[in-house]
Amino acid sequence: MKVHEYQAKEFFAQYGLPVDSPILCRSVDECVDAYHQLGSGRVVVKAQVHTGGRGKAGGVKLAASEEEVRKVSSDILGMTIKGYVVDRVLVTEAVNIDKEYYVSILIDRKSKSPLMMLSRAGGMDIEQVAKETPEKIEKIVIDPLIGMADFQARAAAYKLFDDKAVVKQAIPLFKNLYRLFIEKDASLAEINPLVLTKEGQLKAIDAKMTFDNNALYRHSDVAELNEPTEDEKKELYAKSKGFSYVNLGGNIGCMVNGAGLAMATMDMIKLYGGNPANFLDIGGSSNPEKIVDAMNLLMSDQHVKVILINIFGGITRCDDVAKGLLEAFKSIKTDMPIVIRLTGTNAEEGRRLLQNSHFIVATTMADAGHKAVEAMNNL
Repeated sequence: MKVHEYQAKEFFAQYGLPVDSPILCRSVDECVDAYHQLGSGRVVVKAQVHTGGRGKAGGVKLAASEEEVRKVSSDILGMTIKGYVVDRVLVTEAVNIDKEYYVSILIDRKSKSPLMMLSRAGGMDIEQVAKETPEKIEKIVIDPLIGMADFQARAAAYKLFDDKAVVKQAIPLFKNLYRLFIEKDASLAEINPLVLTKEGQLKAIDAKMTFDNNALYRHSDVAELNEPTEDEKKELYAKSKGFSYVNLGGNIGCMVNGAGLAMATMDMIKLYGGNPANFLDIGGSSNPEKIVDAMNLLMSDQHVKVILINIFGGITRCDDVAKGLLEAFKSIKTDMPIVIRLTGTNAEEGRRLLQNSHFIVATTMADAGHKAVEAMNNL
């Protein structure tokens, strides 16, 4: 789960991290009022969207007068950044930046531990730095049973700073960032850039946090900030219906009973030249209502043009599944090609029941994959 910069900064402030006091605005007039509240000096107007690259997209601009604030805020409000429409901005005091650094803590799957990443090359081009000059990024693995020890925080500080006075500021900053990361069950806590001002002060002028969805029940203050995207809303809907669903952006929708079979089905579609639209495991039930819910979920994706239903009948009998499908499709109206493959208990009886329907019946995995991709190519 992602939160906006202003929300992440609120958590930063609670944990003693050096952040500014930004003002959230949703209109040009509010931005002007914020400018005057901040003392009518130089300010930064920053788009608030759940994506990176705001600066390069024109979503972060300086302003030094009321007229400039009106101009830049009207430019930013309503603009679209990577598919997100900007409906709010932050207005904050500009700082005298001397140097920019990158600091983050995330979960490292390789070491199965929190990992601190640092770089003296912070700022908008950190992704390019990571790609082209990875040696400029330092990594420190943190033992989750011990936490960030003083010596690790000191070592991290010396990787970024040469001045002992700045190192002294950085040590508690890093320890507090780690404490926030752990106590809030975050999956990422990032400062980019962490700046050293010309006055010699460290300041987190940006803040980014993501949180573990599975731990939100422990953090009502985090959960209430959730603003799910359309894809995330579908995943929440699927979860409420007892499904496991992940959108993949393809055009062949998959409905499968069993996670392993679902993975194999997606691989098969790719093997035959198609693009799976999703991972969808509906479990073992042949309940018509469950199939209707799953179909509605698949058809709500405008990219889905063909549906492949791949069912293995173990305890669930294939003839029961076929009856459930036929019953469900009495209430589902669609001209979309639907390929069905049944195998396992009473598979032949199930396929016989479907023969006179509008379904495209397949006998094997390979047959189902070929027919789904062929149906897609014929559209």
